[in-house]
Amino acid sequence: MKSLKKSALVLAMAGLPFVAQADLKPIDDAQMGSITGQAGVTIELETRVDIGEFRYTDEGSLSIKDISIGGANTTELFTEIRDADQYGEANHNLLFGETSDLIDNIKINIDIADDGDAIISVRPLTIAPIDFGVSTGEWTLEGHTDSTLLASNFNMVGAVNELEIRVDTETDHLNLATQVGISDLDVDVNLLGIGIRDFKMTGANYMGTRIDNGQPGKASVSYLGAKIDLDVYKGARFGSTDEALAIDLKQFDADMKIGQILVGGTNIGSVMLDNLSVQNTSMRIYGHD
Repeated sequence: MKSLKKSALVLAMAGLPFVAQADLKPIDDAQMGSITGQAGVTIELETRVDIGEFRYTDEGSLSIKDISIGGANTTELFTEIRDADQYGEANHNLLFGETSDLIDNIKINIDIADDGDAIISVRPLTIAPIDFGVSTGEWTLEGHTDSTLLASNFNMVGAVNELEIRVDTETDHLNLATQVGISDLDVDVNLLGIGIRDFKMTGANYMGTRIDNGQPGKASVSYLGAKIDLDVYKGARFGSTDEALAIDLKQFDADMKIGQILVGGTNIGSVMLDNLSVQNTSMRIYGHD
């Protein structure tokens, strides 16, 4: 009986190629178009990255130690939303009520448009933005004979509403458009004896007073991120035909605030920039001749 079952299995397996061949049919142009025109690839991601040291070396070196990139791991992001109105606490809990040391809640869509443009869109999986945290240890300049401590620490937490990267085949430009907010940034710049506490960057109209009608800022997730739109491409140096990496900042709209500026360990005040707008700014980067 066992040998009979084995024989049947062998026959069934032997017949598979013929069954597959019988079902194969040529695909006409219309059918091929419906396949190639379908949506691209979606990737869901969560990760944390730790780097012991990053070192850039020319003649001397720049060293950045103890780099960590992960989730914000705090429920205190953008607390202005919590205080905005009677629904603020519920809205804030919905957006930032959970903590994690991972960058997660990420959906990456990759598509190739009919004109050949490559489009990479990064969006949150849920209604909440993608929160992140970046921290480092010491930043040091090192030469053959001397060294200087630039900064002893750097800590930043924030959130990304959206990020889109497009490679344009007509212009050969890489365009990056994003809405990103910084809820808190603290750094001690030892070289200058300056400390920055409670730096915040949001979208225009989130903080301060709106300049259009004098109403208070709108602390909500839709205004949370500063709008940044820039092109990166192979260009030419200013006043020359020699090649350079070109970066054109087409739009930067934000509110910014520094809670404390420390000089010699003493707080000398705070700074607020309401509805900052930077446009039509170009930069060229190239190596030494």
